[in-house]
Order: sequence, then structure tokens, then C-alpha cells
Amino acid sequence: MRWASAVSDAPSFTKAVNNAAEQVMDQLDDRVPDLVLVFVSFHHAPSFYSVNELLRSHFGSAQIIGCSGAGVIGGAIEIERRPGISITAACLPDVEITPFHVQQDDLPTQDSGPDAWEDLTGVSVEADPAFLIFTDPFTLETDRLISGLDFAYPHGPKIGGLASGGAEETPHALFEAGKTRSEGAVGVALTGNIQIDTVMAQGCRPIGEPMVVTKSEKNIIQQLGTSTPLEILRDLFSQGVEKDRWLMRRALQVGVVMDRFATEFGAGDFLIRNVMGMDEDTGALIVGDVVQEGQIVQFHLRDADAAREDLVSVLDRYDQNNPEKHPEAALMFSCVSRGQHLFRRPNHDSEIFSEMIAPIPLSGFFCNGEIGPVGGTTFLHGYTSSFGLVHTRWPLDT
Repeated sequence: MRWASAVSDAPSFTKAVNNAAEQVMDQLDDRVPDLVLVFVSFHHAPSFYSVNELLRSHFGSAQIIGCSGAGVIGGAIEIERRPGISITAACLPDVEITPFHVQQDDLPTQDSGPDAWEDLTGVSVEADPAFLIFTDPFTLETDRLISGLDFAYPHGPKIGGLASGGAEETPHALFEAGKTRSEGAVGVALTGNIQIDTVMAQGCRPIGEPMVVTKSEKNIIQQLGTSTPLEILRDLFSQGVEKDRWLMRRALQVGVVMDRFATEFGAGDFLIRNVMGMDEDTGALIVGDVVQEGQIVQFHLRDADAAREDLVSVLDRYDQNNPEKHPEAALMFSCVSRGQHLFRRPNHDSEIFSEMIAPIPLSGFFCNGEIGPVGGTTFLHGYTSSFGLVHTRWPLDT
């Protein structure tokens, strides 16, 4: 297995593709890759339908997959607020690559069995695939797609993001199998000698203590332990420092523990969801997802410092838990609200990843929503950096 990645911010579309492609081929010693990932900023929208043809001139019959984005990531460099193209290529011996395109009407119903999802992706459940998924947020229900894939393929990782940067006059672009599409989702199933470990940096730090939901209805938390959420928040506010009080008014989140058997909770164990509102009369809390009685929740705050602490924590946790693993490459799908918008400087997440894990090819794009697992279930996130660390499952013969 061998990976290479590069970006170009040349204003000319053709020059940008050629520059990035030539860098990638140099890194591969001119080996013909099996898989090419391409992410193109919306600044190049007039050339979206030329992407596949131009890439073919460099990479021949390699499987091409990718999408448009508000910004792109490649070679551990994040390009935002200006034209950018990211190209990543991989030589994948003993790996089968199966691309697919899905439209809303193609999605199996809730009553469908795993065989319907096998027909959709072209991959059997027994093959235990890893999925890369890129969707158009306006024309496909991504939650429905990833929950169905979780149902049919419960053990395989699913990672990716929602295309971004588009508008009514410049739709998003999805690249797959030599075609440029503007609707649905594209993806690739990878089977064989490849494994993708996932790390989710959700950009928050906890405040207070974990609490049991003792009364709830759908997405309304009515009681935590013996108190209402409003009573607990008032106590936290009165005890908090000035910065935390400011964030509680503007960036309050709820973290939900997804592993019902967990007894200790740290970074990466919580699914972060927005606080949508508060009922002053009942003290109930309205959150951006269904919360069930018996689940453990904890309040969280989001800002640049919290996002940095969380990223360092989850990467350190992965590194400590996997000392024997040496990833060959990594994919990073980051929210458009991170990057320079949040950290006020470029390359924040990429630099920390390279320093803490390894200076390996790192690529991806800035998303309208990020796909990745928490507690063994795949979710659509916001404000997140979703990482996929790629390595072989078993040693190669050569």
C-alpha cells in the first residue's frame, strides 16, 4: 500500500490539476494508482465537468471519487477562501474498490433487508467493507443512507462528508466512475487488505458532571436525576468562570453517551448535539436529537480552545490505544465552521494531526456536515473533524 497527496491553489483550473497530479505521481515514483480522491473548491465550478477527463490523462484507469467543497485539504495543507484542488492517489494491492452512486429514490425502505443494501452498493455483507461517502446535502437524506449502511454493514467504518460551497446557481459536484453528478451521493466500498480506523474530534469540552436522563420525550430532556436541566444549568452558570458563562449563553451543547455499557467517559465517547431551546416554565431542554431515558448526558461548551483541547485529547487517546499501528495515510473531513473561521489561522487541525500521529499523506475537504461513528454507530455531525486512519490489515507478500 502506498499513498500520495498534494494540493494546488493555482487560479487556473487546468494548471492546478496538472500541478497537484504531477506532485502525486512523483511521490508514487510514477506508479499507476488504483484509487484517486479529488476535492475541488467551488471557485472552479465552471470546470467541474472537466475534472474526470483531466484526471484520466494523469491516472489512467484508476477509480476516481470525490466532490466539491468550500475548501480543500491535501498534503496536510488546508486551502480556504481561495481556489484549491486536492488530489490523493493510492496504490492498493489486494484491495477491491467498488464505487457507487445513490439517488434519493434508490434508498431502500426501513423494511428492506441487508440484501437491498448489498444491491445498492454492489458489495456483500461478508466482505466487511469500509465506506467513503460524499453526499449532496440538498438532494439526499444522508442520515437515512448512513443508518441503512450501519444496519446492513454493522462492523464496517463509514466516513466522509457533505459537499459544500454550492448555491442554487452553482450546484455541488460529486465525482464518481468518470462522471460528474449534481445529485444524490457517491461512495466507494473498500474490501480486502485495508483497514480504516476512525477518530472524531467534535470540538467541545465538558462542564459539570455526567447525568442520567430520568425523564424525556423525543428530543426534549425534562429531568436529569432529580433536577430539571434548567436548575442544573443555573447552578453551573453561578459556579462558572466568566468565559464559561459567556459560552453558556452562546455555545452550549449536550453530549450524549452512546455506549450504554460504558462506565467511564472521556473524549470521543459523547455524541455532541446542539441545544435548540429551553422551556422556562418546565425547565426542560430541547436538543437536536432524540434522547432516551436512562442515557447519560453531560453539558459541553464549544470554542477554539475547547476544539483544540478535544482534538489533542482524541488523537492522544488513539495513539495510546494503538501503539502497534502505523497508518499509511489519513483522511480528514472538517466542518466549514472550523479551519480559519474558528482558529484564526490556517492548517490548525492538519498540523496537530501530523505532529501527534505522523507526517503522512493527509487529505479531505471542508464539509457541510461530517460523517463518522460515535459509540459504534455512524452519525452526521457538525463542527467536527472526522479522521480516517488507513493501514493494511495484514502484511503484504511483497
